[in-house]
Amino acid sequence: MTKPFTPYILMHRDIPVAELTLDAVSGAILSIGAVWESAHVPVGIPVRKQTVDRGALNEWWRGRAIPASRSGIRDALAELHVPNTQLLAEKCLGLSLSDQYWICPAGSGLSWEQINFFENPFSGDVGDILFGKGSGGRNINLMSPDNTSDGWLKKKWMILGGKRCLLKGGSGATCQEPYNEVLASCICGRLGIPHVPYTLMMNPDSEETGSYPYSVCGDFITSDTELISAWYIMQTEKKPNHVSVYRHYLDCCGKLGVPGVREAVDRMIVLDYLIVNEDRHQNNFGVIRRADTLEYVGAAPVYDSGTSLWFDKPTGMIHAGVKAVCKPFKSSHEEQVKLVTDFSWLDFSALAGIDEELREIVKGSLFVDETRCSTLCKALKGRVGMLQEAVLSARHTVFFDSTKSDVMKDTAYSGEGLER
Repeated sequence: MTKPFTPYILMHRDIPVAELTLDAVSGAILSIGAVWESAHVPVGIPVRKQTVDRGALNEWWRGRAIPASRSGIRDALAELHVPNTQLLAEKCLGLSLSDQYWICPAGSGLSWEQINFFENPFSGDVGDILFGKGSGGRNINLMSPDNTSDGWLKKKWMILGGKRCLLKGGSGATCQEPYNEVLASCICGRLGIPHVPYTLMMNPDSEETGSYPYSVCGDFITSDTELISAWYIMQTEKKPNHVSVYRHYLDCCGKLGVPGVREAVDRMIVLDYLIVNEDRHQNNFGVIRRADTLEYVGAAPVYDSGTSLWFDKPTGMIHAGVKAVCKPFKSSHEEQVKLVTDFSWLDFSALAGIDEELREIVKGSLFVDETRCSTLCKALKGRVGMLQEAVLSARHTVFFDSTKSDVMKDTAYSGEGLER
């Protein structure tokens, strides 16, 4: 008879953190036993009197699984004979290529060195199935970082030239997201914004995927570091009602000692303004820390910028001034860019010809036709002009009120006085 639960140890590299039992049917955390290293409990999970908040840890564990919104996930689970994505995450011991956490079967004697995906090969079976390639009746190896990849777009991890790389597709009739990732990389490179470089790959599996575009990026996390999302950074402190999300994020980073965050957020906001990013949610930006010392290295480089450039809009609705969804700090890009505290780093001459670079990126695409391409190029050029106007307006805006504090008087377009 199958046990209703499975005992595990939550591990941080080779450091035992806490005892866990997982429900054998749902994959959820049923109970948390002894806690040995509270400092190594995942960031943002409350620990009080050596007791870990089970609800919060369950939410963190669910977040490691492939989301139910992933394209083709139902068919993939049926092919893999796994009932849900949480159990799929359990099959690879919760290992990922974003951090150093995993679950060790109690009494197994497994070590981080033996099983981590940064230094050991991994199966491509799950990734192939997620991309619509059948198993062909063969035995499937479920030890894969694809079991813990997030996001709704089709994606899989591959080892290319010895480097761990993420292959990610597009959506809808235009499959525009991969092209957008490459353009965002180009803009970041021109402006000196720390970023994850993306390249374009066509036809990785010709028989199954035809000539669809995919973006490819290397893993920016190593076996010594880990990514902590803004969401979990902001769970480390309770947000006062009178404090904005923007201010709360900076305050939390400050208390944790994360260097350079304000500058990184400035640059991210400027990029997202230019490309009209609609989905910079709190789980696709954050910070990096060392897993061994728990020392914060700094802000993560910019990544995951594909849901931009009117990716899901018909060509006739694309123009520079169109209203678009904005995240994570404001509901409009026009308001969000006002949070930028310093534009002195921004060299507009470096953006000369960026519209033609976009044209070159989509050249020959079966999905972005010439009319759409020209419309996108014109709109992108228009966004550069709009940003120039916003910066000019910022430089002429001076907050001065003798009844206010010196901080308010000395703040020119910082947004700091407005964002408390």
